[in-house]
Amino acid sequence: MQAKILLKRKLRRFRNKYYYNPIFGWSIVVILIIFTISLFDLLLLPHINLNGNKIIFLEFKNNYKELGYKASYQGNDITNNVKVKGQVNSNKLGTYKIIYKVKTKYFIRKATRYIFVKDMTPPKIKIDNKSIYVCPNKKLVPKKIQVIDNYDGDISKNLKYKLKKDSITYYISDSNGNKTTLKKKIIYKDKYPPKIILNGDENIFLSVGEPYNEQGYNVKDNCDDKPKVIINGKVDINKPGKYNIKYTAFDKSKNKSTIIRHVIVSSINKPGVIYLTFDDGPHEGTTNIILDILKEEGVHATFFVTSNGPDYLIKREYSEGHSIGLHTSSHNYSIIYSSTENFYKDLAIVNKRVKNITGKEFHIIRFPGGSSNTVSKKYSPGIMSTLTKDVVNKGYKYFDWNINSQDAEWGKHTSEEIKNNVINSLRKDKANIVLMHDIKPYTRDALRDIIKISKEQGYTFDVLTIDSAMVCQKVNN
Repeated sequence: MQAKILLKRKLRRFRNKYYYNPIFGWSIVVILIIFTISLFDLLLLPHINLNGNKIIFLEFKNNYKELGYKASYQGNDITNNVKVKGQVNSNKLGTYKIIYKVKTKYFIRKATRYIFVKDMTPPKIKIDNKSIYVCPNKKLVPKKIQVIDNYDGDISKNLKYKLKKDSITYYISDSNGNKTTLKKKIIYKDKYPPKIILNGDENIFLSVGEPYNEQGYNVKDNCDDKPKVIINGKVDINKPGKYNIKYTAFDKSKNKSTIIRHVIVSSINKPGVIYLTFDDGPHEGTTNIILDILKEEGVHATFFVTSNGPDYLIKREYSEGHSIGLHTSSHNYSIIYSSTENFYKDLAIVNKRVKNITGKEFHIIRFPGGSSNTVSKKYSPGIMSTLTKDVVNKGYKYFDWNINSQDAEWGKHTSEEIKNNVINSLRKDKANIVLMHDIKPYTRDALRDIIKISKEQGYTFDVLTIDSAMVCQKVNN
């Protein structure tokens, strides 16, 4: 009985405190309103959900990429009905709005994404992160250093530094408050070797018996005013070969550098001698018959081969005493003249082929089109100027020609025409290096007459080897 009385008293106090309290009443009303609006929004209004963040910070000049969105209405996908309005100019700092809008029969819903284009990248000090070396007993004189900012551009003039005995710290700030600090250690040590510059050419070509005259050098060092230079190497001008003259420079800190001058002593290409050279082969149906004619006439020639044709013809060329030269593997100008790296890759392929067939490596080459070709300019300007020097440094000799049979010129040709082109160009006062192609049938058919007429006129024949003097045309690229 007493418990019931206590319960009634508690209920009465709760009712008096809350039920008749205006604040409580209004609270209930607000809750009901919110619930009603939420239910109305859920059941009757369309919805747009943005993928990713609604607020995006975009780096200056970085492209804005839309993250996407989805829209629904009463459980149905209406994403395709969304209209997107607004653009972002990432080349201009500022705040941009992308507005997404979807419309149903009675209602419209919008969503907004904010993109803040800001410069958030600090300036870049263009200096490596290695320590700075200073000559012993000297002070560091800070050099002009370039500073590039993605927004302000070149701000090198604003670079400041603080110099201490063992370190230097650089400071820079761009117009948007982005800062860069770079500290570098200073080491008092002569790290760099002397630099030797040769007087004259790095490659010197001599004929047997021609005297070699040392052309000297210049040497500079960052810390030592008088570095020492030692020259080693001898040239035997009476023996064909490649000789190296080695220049070694030392400074006071025992740093050293070396440079080599190559002296190539070659046999004299004899006046009144004919050097028959054939490019682009081997080729079945022409090369084999050319080899037959040469054998029957007792004449040897030089074949600049590619990766075309059967192996047995190259083996026959070598075993029958002819000289083998390299003409690149593909003979494809767009490949071999696109870069020096591609040239040597292509050359290595044909060199490997010849070595597999003969067991020997060969180091005489002919550039497709000759060293004077201009078509290489289309693929790599200046590449012939580089290659003509570089191949010699790598131990090759290249050979052009001074008589062109014109068997590779455009148009139809006859064996009579090819024969006359060669015979009419021969001279007794020069070494006659004849360009022909053993893939041409009219060259094959002209060869015997060329040899017979040349013999009748007192000419002899020989081959080009690594000891022969290079025959070089003017480089035009």
